[in-house]
Amino acid sequence: KTYHALPEEAVFIRETVFVKEQGFAEELDDIDAIATHIVLYNKESMPVATCRYFWDKELNAWVVGRIAVLKEFREKHYGTAVLHEAERQIRENGAEKVCLAAQVRVKGFYEKIGYFAIGDEFLEEHCPHIRMCKNLKGQD
Repeated sequence: KTYHALPEEAVFIRETVFVKEQGFAEELDDIDAIATHIVLYNKESMPVATCRYFWDKELNAWVVGRIAVLKEFREKHYGTAVLHEAERQIRENGAEKVCLAAQVRVKGFYEKIGYFAIGDEFLEEHCPHIRMCKNLKGQD
C-alpha cells in the first residue's frame, strides 16, 4: 500500500529493524514528511516490509531508502518486492534512474537486482554505506 504521509506501520517496522535491531539512533527525519511510503502486508494483513522514496534536489535524482523487513519475514523476497514497487512508481514519474544509500554489508543484494556503486563509502551513524544507482530505462 502506498502512503503520502508516514504511516504508523512504517514507523513500527523501521524502528524495529533500524533502532532496536541495528542500533541506529536517528531513524525518523524531515524527509519522511516529503517522501512517498510503501508498506507491504502479508496474507494476514500484517505489515512486514517498508521503504520510502523522494526526489533529491541535490542529487537531481529519485532516491529510495529506509528499506526494511521484519526479521521473521526475511528470505521471502519482501525487500525486493517493496523496492520493485518503488521503482515502478518512480518510472511512472518519468524517471530513468533511481539511487539509494546501501549499507555496505548488503551491497551484493542491490547488485543482484541491477544497482551499481558510485563513489566512495561513507558513514551514516558509524555504519559504512555506499551510494548505488540503477538505470530504469527499458525496464517496464
